[in-house]
Amino acid sequence: MSDTVHPDTRYARRRLGWEVGIVVALSLGQTALYSLLSLIRAALRAPLADQTASLNPQQAEEAVWDAVYRVLDVFFDLCLVALVIYLLWEPGRSAFRRIGLDFSRFWRDAGLGVALVAAIGIPGLGLYAVSRMFGMTVEVQAGDLDQALWTVPLLLLSAARAGLLEEVILNGYLVTRLGALWRRPWVVLVAVALLRGAYHLYQGPAMALGNVVMGLVFGWCFLRWRRTMPLVLAHAFIDTIAFVGYPLAAPFLP
Repeated sequence: MSDTVHPDTRYARRRLGWEVGIVVALSLGQTALYSLLSLIRAALRAPLADQTASLNPQQAEEAVWDAVYRVLDVFFDLCLVALVIYLLWEPGRSAFRRIGLDFSRFWRDAGLGVALVAAIGIPGLGLYAVSRMFGMTVEVQAGDLDQALWTVPLLLLSAARAGLLEEVILNGYLVTRLGALWRRPWVVLVAVALLRGAYHLYQGPAMALGNVVMGLVFGWCFLRWRRTMPLVLAHAFIDTIAFVGYPLAAPFLP
């Protein structure tokens, strides 16, 4: 009589736990581990202030093949997004509507996204500048805009990919799944935010901490709105500024 959990419930929770673990290992968890190793190697090699990290590294010397590989990278990352949406799909209930990844409230979502850019993106740029001054962050290189005619469209595509990959997996999938397992929203928010910070460790501890804060804010917004679309748009806007806007403005900055 002490076992108050039905066997079927225990089995469902165990299966759900394995599902979450596999998804994390195949996606952002793998990135977090490599990011941690990158930070350790960088710290052993030289001061962080003297090192660089590329957000969109060149995939091949030939411009055409570089574009092919970049498009394939985006495609396979979006396959991970498709996987978690498939896992969230239930009979008679669309996963897109379940996590708010649709265009039913596009202009409202866009407005919320712009507000999040102002609340998170602008302070994030300030954090990067200050952490660079104190040597707590590597020099982040967004990419070279002069590589080919299709470079900017590919960077915009990469920004959209980052928004979908991170916000759909972290908030749409993980917050939903972990919420069913743990039942304590603050524990879920902290765990997901720490994962977000972990896969940004390659930029340095300061930027990783900044992404933890971003994760807490975005997670809270998802719990309040139950929509990933404004988060995807905000993330894509922020990365567009970083990938395209910053390289254009960099020559005029001190």
